[in-house]
Amino acid sequence: MGAEAKHKHIAIAGNIGSGKTTLTKMLAHHYGWEPRFEAVDYNPYLQDYYSDIERWSFALEVYFLKERFKDVLSIRHAAHTVVQDRSIFEGVYVFTATNKDMGNMSQRDFETYMELFDQMVEIVDYPDLMVYLRSDVAHLVEHIQRRGRDYEQTIPLEYLSRLNERYEDFIFHKYKGRTLVVEADEIDFEHNPKDFAGIVDRVDAELFGLFS
Repeated sequence: MGAEAKHKHIAIAGNIGSGKTTLTKMLAHHYGWEPRFEAVDYNPYLQDYYSDIERWSFALEVYFLKERFKDVLSIRHAAHTVVQDRSIFEGVYVFTATNKDMGNMSQRDFETYMELFDQMVEIVDYPDLMVYLRSDVAHLVEHIQRRGRDYEQTIPLEYLSRLNERYEDFIFHKYKGRTLVVEADEIDFEHNPKDFAGIVDRVDAELFGLFS
């Protein structure tokens, strides 16, 4: 691992159940970075959202946008490297766009949301690196069931599938920053040290120009 010339911003991207939070914690511990996590367990809208997605999608997405924008402003002024569990960009281009496509958010609400986001992105920088945990729906469902959050057990498979489609479009066609794609179905970085070391080697190469 090389010395950092300046603080950096690393974002971990991926669908629900892909392992983002676990990888965020592991990278933070390995490098001594500060982890930043999504407001999930203490999000005041999340349980209502999964009970009635159409009714609560706008409120949930605005709450997430507000929290992510606060994180971005804080990260910009941090004197150390931060690794973030999900970025403001995928929140907009994956999750909110999916809710709009599925009819869960009205055109009026979507336009209001995007106008707010457009104002924010004028002062938002891309992360130095976005690590995308790519995973199929079966793998996501297995992880969701294993971690046992009650409000996640009723997530429709169609919703996860739509999110995956949006992630593919976002990462490979829309996002302009630097990305590192990890095929999460093929490894177990949480329990296999070799798999985690492989991710670290690739992160080193992207951030510090080091190759194993």
